[in-house]
Amino acid sequence: MIVTATPDLVLDVLDAADPVTQRAATAKLNALKSSDADFATTMDAEVGKAAAAAGDQSATRLSDTQPPAVNGAPVKVIKAPASGEVYRKFEAFILQTFVETMLPKQSEEVFGKGTAGGVWKSMLAEQLGNQLAKGNGIGIAKQLAAAHPAAPDVSGKAG
Repeated sequence: MIVTATPDLVLDVLDAADPVTQRAATAKLNALKSSDADFATTMDAEVGKAAAAAGDQSATRLSDTQPPAVNGAPVKVIKAPASGEVYRKFEAFILQTFVETMLPKQSEEVFGKGTAGGVWKSMLAEQLGNQLAKGNGIGIAKQLAAAHPAAPDVSGKAG
C-alpha cells in the first residue's frame, strides 16, 4: 500500500508561484465565483479580455515560443527544476517501492493492524527510500541526469 499525498503537490505548486500572481488569480477566481453566468461563456469572455489586454505584439511574441491552446490563448509551460532534485525524488520513490516489498507481511505487532498498520509501513518505506536516495542511492538519479541534461529555461517565469 502506497500513500499518495496529492495536497503536497498542490502546495509545492503554490510555493513556486509568484505571490503577486497568486493573489491576482485568487481575486479573479473569487470574482468569477459570484457571477451566475455559464462557465464556458465566462471563460470565453475572460480569454477575450486577456487577448485584448495583451495586444497583438505580445501575443505574436508568445506564440513564437509556445504552442497555442485550443481557444487561441497562449499556453505557459512550467519547466522542472534544473537541478537533479526531480531525479533524486524519482529514485526515492523507486527505492520506497523496493523497501516496501521487502518489509515483512505479518508484522501486526510492530506496525499495527489493518489500514493504520499499512499506513505506518508505507510511511516507514517512504522515509527509508528518501534517506537512501539522499546518499549515493543506487544510481538511477545519476543515470537520468546524465541522459537528460538540463536545458536553459528560455520561456521565462510562468505563473
